[in-house]
Amino acid sequence: MVNKLLRNLTAKGLCLYLPGLYLLVLCAPQAWTAQGVKYREPPAISAQVRAQALPPIEERIPLEPAVAAIEAHGGRIGQYGGVLRMLISRLKDVRMIKVYGYARLVAYDPDYTLQPDILKEYEVREGRIFTLRLRRGHKWSDGYPFTSEDFRYYWEDIASNREISRAGPLRALLVDGEEPIFEVLDDTTVRYTWKKPNPYFLQALARPLPLGIYRPAHYLKNFHARYADPEILDLLVKSYRRRNWVALHYKLGQYSNPELPTLQPWISTTALPANRFEGERNPYFHRVDRLGQQLPYIDRLILTLTGARLIPARAGAGEVDLQARGLNFSDFTFLKLGERHNNYNVRLWREGRGSHLALYPNLNVNDPVWRRLFRDMRFRRALSLAIDRGEINQIFFYGLCEEGNNSVLPQSQLYRPGYREAWAQFDLARASRLLDEIGLVERNSEGIRLLPDGRPLEIIVETPGESPLQSDILQLIGDSWRKAGIKLFAKHSQREVFRLRIFSGQTHMSLWYGLENGMATGSSDPWEFAPVAQISLQWSKWGQYYETKGRSGVPVDMPVAAQLMRHYRDWQRARSPQQRRQAWHAMLRIHRDHVFTIGLVGAVFQPVVVNNRLVNVPEQGVYNWDPGSHFGVYRPDTFWYRDDVSRTADLRR
Repeated sequence: MVNKLLRNLTAKGLCLYLPGLYLLVLCAPQAWTAQGVKYREPPAISAQVRAQALPPIEERIPLEPAVAAIEAHGGRIGQYGGVLRMLISRLKDVRMIKVYGYARLVAYDPDYTLQPDILKEYEVREGRIFTLRLRRGHKWSDGYPFTSEDFRYYWEDIASNREISRAGPLRALLVDGEEPIFEVLDDTTVRYTWKKPNPYFLQALARPLPLGIYRPAHYLKNFHARYADPEILDLLVKSYRRRNWVALHYKLGQYSNPELPTLQPWISTTALPANRFEGERNPYFHRVDRLGQQLPYIDRLILTLTGARLIPARAGAGEVDLQARGLNFSDFTFLKLGERHNNYNVRLWREGRGSHLALYPNLNVNDPVWRRLFRDMRFRRALSLAIDRGEINQIFFYGLCEEGNNSVLPQSQLYRPGYREAWAQFDLARASRLLDEIGLVERNSEGIRLLPDGRPLEIIVETPGESPLQSDILQLIGDSWRKAGIKLFAKHSQREVFRLRIFSGQTHMSLWYGLENGMATGSSDPWEFAPVAQISLQWSKWGQYYETKGRSGVPVDMPVAAQLMRHYRDWQRARSPQQRRQAWHAMLRIHRDHVFTIGLVGAVFQPVVVNNRLVNVPEQGVYNWDPGSHFGVYRPDTFWYRDDVSRTADLRR
C-alpha cells in the first residue's frame, strides 16, 4: 500500500525524497564458498531469477555469508520446499515470524553461547567499547544494502529524536542514565562507547524481541519529517488516518507492516487484521549451509489465528507441523492419542523458567491495608507454606517436576541449596503461626481470618485466563489456603486488561509465568530480581518509575527493595565475572528469604508437536522465551521436510 501511494503521489508531480544509492566498491561477486562449493538457488525463486525479477544468488547474499553449523549440533543437511503450519491465539503473535526466524546481530547457539550472526564479528574492550562489523554485501529483503547508515538512522533520527522517543534511548542503551557515544567508522562498522561497562548490551541484541539498534533507513526516511517532502508526508498521514508523522512512522516501522524490509529468513506478507498470516522466504537471507544452499530450507510459514483453548485440539487433529505455544503438559496424553493417525509425534522438552507458574503479591496495590499486608515478609512466607506443591506436581505433572519457589533451577550455574527450597515446604501449622503473629487472629463465621479493618481475608488472584491449568491450580491452592483461614477467588480477563489492572495498582495478586531465565549465569541480566521493569508484576509501579526515569510510577519506598536496587547496580558496574556472580548471589539470597514471588513447580515438560517428516527439530530441547526464543535457538531456517530421499543423497555428494 505504501509503495502504491508513493507512486501515485509522484505521478501527480509531487517531489519525493528517495535516499541516494550507495556506491559500493566491492570485489566481483564470488560464485563459490570458502570451501569451493558453488552456491545453490532455492527452487522456489529460481523462476524469478531466470526472468531477471531477482538477481542471481551470488549477488543476493553477503560476500561472506553466515555458514550454519547444522551438523555440529546434531542436525542434517536438508532439501528445499514445503510449508510450515503453526497456530497463534492473538493477532499480536504475528511477531512469531520474527521470533522464530531468530536472525539477530548476535544470537545464542543451542548451547546458549552468544555468537555473531547478522554481524560478521564484534569486539568488546573493557566491557564498555563495542565495535560491530557487518557482512559486506548484506542486503535487506527488498535488495537494498544493509549498512552502517541503518544504525546511524536509528540512533540519530529515532532514539535521539524526542518527538519519536520522548523518554530517550531504551534502557539497554543507558548505563547509569548515560547514553553511549555512537560512531560510524565506515560503511560496515559502527561503535558504541560507554564510560562504564554495559553488561546487558549483547544480551539485549539476542532477545526474542531484540534491542533494535538499526532500521531500514532507505524505507523509513520516506515517513520522517527530517527527510520527506512535507506535502507528501502530510498526504500520507491523512491517508493512514494518523495523528501526525510520528504516529505514521511508528505504524509503518512495526514488523506487522508487510512492506517493511527485514533481515529475517521469512518475510511477513499479510497485513493486519487477518486470521491467517504468511511468511515467504527472504531471497536475500544471509545464511547458507556448508553445501552452499541458501537458507531457509522451508519456503513458507503460515500462522493461523485460533482460540487459545482450541490449539490442543487442532494440533491433535494434525493441523500443524510444529507447535508448542498454547500447549501444556496436561495436553500430553490427548496429543499422544493422535500420533498414529495424524502424522506427527509429540516430544517433551524441559522449560527453562524458574517456575512454570507463580503467584505475584502486588507490593504496589492501591489499597493501603492490602499493601501493608503484602509488604510483610511473614505474610508472603505464610502464603507459600500453605501451598501443597507436591499435590500440584502429582496431579498435573505426574510428579516429574521440580517443586520449589520461583528461583534459578538446579541446572543453573548460580543455584545453591535453599534458593528454591526455603519456605516452599507444605506446612499449614507454621503458616498459621505466622498469620497469628501478624495479628490476623480474628475470624468470621466461615472461619476466614479478618483484615485489620474487619474485611475478610479474601484474596482475588487475577489471571489472563488463557489456560484451564491456571484455574485448576488455583482451585488446589484455594483449598489449602482455606485451611489456613484464607479465601481465594480467581478472576480472569484478557491479557492486555490483566496487565493494565496490575500496572494501575488495582490487582491484589496475579498468577503468571515464573522467572523467565531459570538457568541464568553470572553474565545474565538479573533484572527480574530488582524493581527495574514495569512488566515485573510484584512491583510494576516501581519498575515503571525506573524505566521512565521518574516520569511515571512511584519511587521505591521499601528498604529491602532499595537493597535489591543497590545489588543490581553492583552487577551493572562489575568489572569481573566474580563480581557479577557476587551481586547475583546477594539478590538470590534476599529473594530466598523474602519470597517476593511464590513459585510452584519448575522444569515442567513442554509438549512439542512435530510433523513426522520435519527434520532437524531436536528430540530433546529446552523450551524457553528468553534466552532461547522458543524454537529460535534451534534455527528453524534449518528445519526441512524429509520427502525425496534420492535428492537428499545427491545434495550430500
